[in-house]
Amino acid sequence: MSTPAAPVDLRDLGRSGLSVSPITLGTSSLGRDVSPGAAAEPEAVSLAAAMLHGPYAVVDTSNVYAGGHSERVLGLALADTGIAPGRQIVTKVDADPETGVFDRDRVLRSFEESLTRLGIDRVGLLHLHDPYGVPFEDAMGPGGAVEGLLELRESGAVDAIGIAAGKVSVVSRYVASDCFDVLLTHNRYTLLERRATVLLEAAKERGMGVFNAAPFGGALLARGSASGATYAYRETPAEVLERVRLLEEICARHGVELATAALHFSLRSPLVDSTVVGISRPERIADLEARRQHAVPDELWADIDALGPPPAAVAD
Repeated sequence: MSTPAAPVDLRDLGRSGLSVSPITLGTSSLGRDVSPGAAAEPEAVSLAAAMLHGPYAVVDTSNVYAGGHSERVLGLALADTGIAPGRQIVTKVDADPETGVFDRDRVLRSFEESLTRLGIDRVGLLHLHDPYGVPFEDAMGPGGAVEGLLELRESGAVDAIGIAAGKVSVVSRYVASDCFDVLLTHNRYTLLERRATVLLEAAKERGMGVFNAAPFGGALLARGSASGATYAYRETPAEVLERVRLLEEICARHGVELATAALHFSLRSPLVDSTVVGISRPERIADLEARRQHAVPDELWADIDALGPPPAAVAD
């Protein structure tokens, strides 16, 4: 398996002490509906191995992705092929899938579950993932989820901790706490949605690293206005589809595919350290790298800016 000598275009991830490439590979669908020993398992493991030996520094997963199969399949790939030098896996702690409990003890259990599935003894970065089911005051208080994360960082079990969620109204309070080293937001900073701008600015002011996930809004900005694709997992409003059609016209004038422009919107932002893109096929890695290296003219961004602020594409 051919492997670059080092991950491409490394840069610091804020104050975390970690390094990232401009693109991070996401694994939310990896291993979905693939039970142990299933016929589809070798294909899933092959995809995971391609991620672990690809050009980018970080592979992103979570305790709950694909019901835990994402981490399990990554673990099988690690055992089979190892991981290329300079690459690492980042994961997230999640609420108990049966009870919804998300406190200190659950954070520690979630972390141990992840390490067991992955077959490793530590990760550099661990996120608090989607803490929507617990009041902020409880998460931050004695015995709360954040206490568990702080313990893991202070003990050296992880190097850095992050907050990973979509809703700006929720995430902003965690960013303002100054407890976290890294922010991961999704679907809220794209060609179609800018509501996370203030959140990203607040994170950067604190020296936090920033991951911006879902630059295609799930699928719409990858497939286009005629595809019937959703934005942020929901049916796309008519005014948002009209905006996409206008974006397609601008991109066509400049000879740039919509998906490439959508990716570069995030890549070019000084507020973003790494853009998280989920993939479902190994060949998508080469496609992403080709899009990353594609030259996008400055005039395209000027034409997009001339459209004015985009309509709200996702509810917060």
